[in-house]
Amino acid sequence: MNKQNLYRIIESPHVTEKTSALSINNNQVVFRVNKSATKNQIKKAVEELFSVSVTSVSTSISKGKTKRNRFGVYRRSNFKKAFVSLKQGDEIKFEGIS
Repeated sequence: MNKQNLYRIIESPHVTEKTSALSINNNQVVFRVNKSATKNQIKKAVEELFSVSVTSVSTSISKGKTKRNRFGVYRRSNFKKAFVSLKQGDEIKFEGIS
């Protein structure tokens, strides 16, 4: 796979307090991925982009929330999250990535 396709599969890291705790306790990293991406594609993309060994991938689709403002009601879009478990000793650092 070329780099452009890899970046289409993995859109961005999903960094929250809960995902930070997952990375510390369970050696897992959470990414926002393309809705049509499969677990095998996600595994290959993470291994090639970050040079780590992936043991397993779990995915979930998060439903978009309904929000209100002074212009009316709108809905955020749905997105897919991938929970990537890394081999013991491997880690991914996100400093300097925008």
